[in-house]
Amino acid sequence: MSAELDAGRTRRGSALTRRKAAAGRAFIAPNLLAVLVFLLFPLAFSLYLSFHHWNMFDPPEYIGARNYRRLFSDGLFYRALANTVIFTAATLVPTIVVSLAVAAALNAKVKGIGLFRSVLFLPLVASTAAMTIVWGFMFNTDGGLFNTVLGWFGLGPVRWLIDPGWALVSLCLVSIWKSVPFAAAVLLAAMQGVPEDLYEAARIDGAGGPRRFWSVTLPLIRPALGFVFVISIINSFQAFDQAYVLTGGNGGPETGTYLFGIMLFQNAFAFNDLGYACALAWVVFLLLLALTYLQLRLGRNDTEAD
Repeated sequence: MSAELDAGRTRRGSALTRRKAAAGRAFIAPNLLAVLVFLLFPLAFSLYLSFHHWNMFDPPEYIGARNYRRLFSDGLFYRALANTVIFTAATLVPTIVVSLAVAAALNAKVKGIGLFRSVLFLPLVASTAAMTIVWGFMFNTDGGLFNTVLGWFGLGPVRWLIDPGWALVSLCLVSIWKSVPFAAAVLLAAMQGVPEDLYEAARIDGAGGPRRFWSVTLPLIRPALGFVFVISIINSFQAFDQAYVLTGGNGGPETGTYLFGIMLFQNAFAFNDLGYACALAWVVFLLLLALTYLQLRLGRNDTEAD
């Protein structure tokens, strides 16, 4: 009798397990379908197109690896690579340093910090294109805000968006302004997860504020710092909207702001050479994959060493 009861319970349990599994599959099916339609299919199709010549009007023409060979012999590719690397290096360190300072300030329990937080996170909700236009007015050589302030100190006007070097500096400033709020939000969340007991122990040991930040806060928010590092590099390599609006879709003065995003846009939508643009996109993807893997590997080694 007990054996029959056990068998009945097993059958009921198996049926319940199957129903739960079916319900779970039904819940995740829409998400899997969305990933398939909006992520995997475009990835596969872009890889397919990278081996074809396609102007979006005629049928794709298979040309093998010619797009990749052409890419690595194209001087503009190396120009875009150099500009993107310089742009990434010039925005990465200031973004992380400023974000750390801002997150530490937001984490402090002082009067009026709520207003400061609201002002800081405005770039997250404002349109990048619209705010870049505002920055463009401030960078104006004649009557712009920055040159007006420089004139108060007797300094000559800077050709912000005319000189190639200053155009890239201007783009870096806009990108830092755009990137800091998100990075600061991530670091702030990590800082708020640090136990207060550790700070109390450090105070008892005589550690001041800077020492507590260096010895307690930074080691415990290292994963968040690694995430911000990777995301900042990816955003820099994918920068397009601020460069397009600030210095135009031709790469700025003397290609001073000719980034990968501008090159990809030009080849895809100005020159109607979508296969070549897809080849460029996959090369950029592989570069980002290698950089991300290297950073994660170094971060893992540091964690194991600790």
